[in-house]
Amino acid sequence: MTHFNLHSKSSFPAGYFVYLWAEVLDADAFAAFQETGDIFDKATADRAKQFIYSAGNTQAPDELFRKFRGRDPDISFMLKKKGLE
Repeated sequence: MTHFNLHSKSSFPAGYFVYLWAEVLDADAFAAFQETGDIFDKATADRAKQFIYSAGNTQAPDELFRKFRGRDPDISFMLKKKGLE
């Protein structure tokens, strides 16, 4: 395969885009710590633990992320991390 074909029978394209979305969530979540001025901020860590790590499959993942960040994920943090913004 020399190009991405979202309609192919291969799961590679879907896996690739899931990986990119995970990067968006990771960069946005880390930004929550950076915004406090302390990447070890306990209150932010407690929110991450409550809504991300220990919530498991209790609610839809997008709802849990919104509870953690107070909004939908923002792609700009990943773009900045990659030097694309």
